[in-house]
Amino acid sequence: MRKIQANIRHLRSLKGFSQEQFAEELGWTRSVVGSYEEGRSEPSIDRLVDLSNYFSIPIDILVRNDLRLAKDTSFIEIGNRRVLFPITVNERNEDLIEIIPAKASAGYLQGYDDPEYIEQLQKIKLPFLPTGTHRAFPIKGDSMLPVKDGSFVVAKYLDDVRDVKDGRTYIVLTREDGLVYKRVYNRVDENGSLILHSDNKVYEPYRVALKDVLELWEFTCCINTQEYEEDELKLSSIVNMFRDLKVELRSINALEGKI
Repeated sequence: MRKIQANIRHLRSLKGFSQEQFAEELGWTRSVVGSYEEGRSEPSIDRLVDLSNYFSIPIDILVRNDLRLAKDTSFIEIGNRRVLFPITVNERNEDLIEIIPAKASAGYLQGYDDPEYIEQLQKIKLPFLPTGTHRAFPIKGDSMLPVKDGSFVVAKYLDDVRDVKDGRTYIVLTREDGLVYKRVYNRVDENGSLILHSDNKVYEPYRVALKDVLELWEFTCCINTQEYEEDELKLSSIVNMFRDLKVELRSINALEGKI
């Protein structure tokens, strides 16, 4: 089955249309829709333009990509281009999340809006996740301790930057820095920017203009890929870590008295 044949049938079903209703929407005939879906003929460039305009999907994505794993017709804006951003599912209709590999995380800036790049990512199922589109991102460095270098943050795609909640953590994709994991403060209404903070106070906060933010993903959970050492779990080590991070603990004196 050619991809365009399967895609027309699938996109029609997502809308809940019969072939006759779909034909009426596009100004076609039911027999034309049937011939495309059954592979008896292929749509002309004019008909592809009709489909592209109706679903707001670029023609190359309609022709080259298998869209049957899309559960809905949700899209994101990339400049003046709208790109399909589906929740992918397995053969049992269970939601899957894409994993950005640590070694290839630098390439995400070039591939985040490329459906073929996203399609090739490995996928896993985490049944406890809330609804929405999720991805797993690798964490590098010590700016967000106690999240360890090499861990993965699973985050949910945020449709509107204005929905950022002060003090919560997000994966942020920017033009200059690529992927970063930070605690974010919303200054969109004040000056059209976000303020990004590290939990490790060694690193200074910095401002990112809204126009430079390409994607935002809100923290859902963290997958630690390294075991904590015994010393790291001792109360004295935890207190010292918070001291190193310059976190003020009201009960630090009480804690020290118990060590």
